[in-house]
Amino acid sequence: MRYSKPTDESNLFSLDQRLANDTLRLGALSLCEVLLFDDCRYPWLVLVPRVANCVEFLDLSEPQQQMLARDLQQVSQLMKAEYPDAKLNVGALGNVVAQLHIHLVLRTPNDPAWPGPVWGHSPAQRYSAEAAVQQKREWQQRLGFIF
Repeated sequence: MRYSKPTDESNLFSLDQRLANDTLRLGALSLCEVLLFDDCRYPWLVLVPRVANCVEFLDLSEPQQQMLARDLQQVSQLMKAEYPDAKLNVGALGNVVAQLHIHLVLRTPNDPAWPGPVWGHSPAQRYSAEAAVQQKREWQQRLGFIF
């Protein structure tokens, strides 16, 4: 995966502040910003379409829906390749943050929330400053954002 030129609508796009506070930006795909959720207990990425005022999947045009599907497929395949024995959970809840965003969380029977949902299980355990830099670099390399 390589960085793609943002869509025309992306210049009106802004990331919800709650997402910005809870994640580390990794880069951009054809439609989506790719974020690392700041919880060291789970391999957890978040895709956010760069479309202004997008709350629901239905707010995307059909071509944007297809771009989202491709971005989601690419990241999902990469995550499963890195963690083949994990269960990939994909969800777009939007009850707290209305902006359309898709969580991709790799789960294992030994993670602290198993088998229940990670949302609301317990407060996030944020990466240390050093671990955040390392995790960000590793995910960027996996995603092809570092050339």
